[in-house]
Order: sequence, then C-alpha cells, then structure tokens
Amino acid sequence: MPRKHVCKTCGKAFARTGALTKHIRTHTGEKPHKCKTCGKAFTTSGSLTTHIRTHTGEKPYKCKTCGKAFAVSGNLTTHIRTHTEEKPYECETCGKAFSESGSLTTHIRTHTEEKPYECETCGKTFADSGNLTTHIRTHTEEKPYECKICGKEFARSDNLTTHIRTHTGEKPYECETCGKAFSESGSLTTHIRTHTDEKPYECKVCGLAFATSGSLARHNAIHPRDEWGESKDYW
Repeated sequence: MPRKHVCKTCGKAFARTGALTKHIRTHTGEKPHKCKTCGKAFTTSGSLTTHIRTHTGEKPYKCKTCGKAFAVSGNLTTHIRTHTEEKPYECETCGKAFSESGSLTTHIRTHTEEKPYECETCGKTFADSGNLTTHIRTHTEEKPYECKICGKEFARSDNLTTHIRTHTGEKPYECETCGKAFSESGSLTTHIRTHTDEKPYECKVCGLAFATSGSLARHNAIHPRDEWGESKDYW
C-alpha cells in the first residue's frame, strides 16, 4: 500500500509527493512555470509545455483515422470518439451520453441550474468556464483568433473555424435524410427540424412553438409590453 501524502489544507490524499505539491498550488495560487514568449504562468510544467504549442503551432498527437493533429493528447482521445461514436459519460438524470467528462459536468448543470462561473465586471454567471472566458471578451473587446487568409478577428475559436469555411467552401455537416450539407453544426440541427417538425422554442405568452430561437424572438415582438418589459398579454 503506497504511503499517503495528505494536504494539510483540505485533507485530500495522494500517493506521490509530486502530486501533492501540484495540488497545494491550487490553494496557494503559485505558478512557478512561466512562458518565455508571453509571460503567462502555470502551476505545472506539463501545462506550460502544452501552452508553448500555441506559439509554436506544434501538434504532435495525430489521428490515425483522418490525420487531424492536436497539441494535447486528451484532445486526440476525445476526437477519436467522433470516429468510434463512443460516449462513455452518461447523465444519471436523463440518460444523455457524452464523449468527454467535461461535457457531462456542464450538462448536469442544466438540471441543477448551477452557474459557478461569475463575471467580475457585470456579475453575469455561467455554467461553463469557457462561456465566461468568451463573455469577458465582450467587456475587453479582445479578439485573439485571427483568420490567416483575410485577417478578420474573432473572440471565439469556433467562430474562426466556421469563418474559415467561407474561404474553403467546406461543409462537413451533412443531413442524413436529404444529403444537404452545412458549414455549421447549428445550421444542420435547425435544418433537421424541417424533416422532424420539431419546434423546441415555445412562446410563454400564447404557447405558439418555433423551430429556431430567432423565429421565437421575432414572434415575441407582436405581444405588447408594459414599462417593465413584461408582456401585457401574459397577465
């Protein structure tokens, strides 16, 4: 039985002293590993190594199925599941399954309504840390993702990915029913509803349902509002 190394702050135990040392930094905030390029600091050398690849563009982990490369081994593992369709993380509440544990954690918050990530500027809260990071850029106006073809900048990496397809013409999302292809997964999801007649967005005033959130927003404009923004028809 390996010797237990216990954190004096929270009582969590570790088999190795190195693991305990890394853990203690979550309490102290110490970040001894600093990037020489941009100055950003990290709690572990492994995190620094991964970060450096954002500067060098190195992607040493390659998918044997499609050739796509990744800077982080965990991202490759998750990507491989897009080929195998493996979804090992299942929600105990509704049964929905996910390919990564983080997606399950975020999903569970749709049931608990927990939003642990709060914006220090305006107080808005989020269920996902990535959404908070993106939101903060609405205050800072930071747009760190730049298109190498036309120079357009974006606050989110997925928006850049979608934008690049306007140059390449790539449409990777194909409807299994009619074969129509789309550059964005959201556009495919909306399109599929033309086949299924699903209308998940319902008006709280009159009960009319819509296939897209935009259609619901336009519909809501027909209901008169009072001075507090509440629909007069609702009451």
